Amino acid sequence: MCYVKEATYIKDYRLRINFGDGTQKEVDLFPYLDGEVFEPLKNIAYFRQVRVNQDIDTIFWDNGADFSPEFLYKIGQPIRS
Repeated sequence: MCYVKEATYIKDYRLRINFGDGTQKEVDLFPYLDGEVFEPLKNIAYFRQVRVNQDIDTIFWDNGADFSPEFLYKIGQPIRS
């Protein structure tokens, strides 16, 4: 099962996501910020307020926006140490 352990803001609309399997990926969410619930995330100050909800195993914002961990894993680019 894929789940998010940690999310860190990098820059612009990019996050570093640590997954439960130990994988780290960089995710650019800008192309996916369409629709009523995602529109507020275009404000960088608000986007940076991303948090991880351990109950649903993924990232979220206070307005109810979230992305499934499987989606984040799929679109993420591996980060090489």
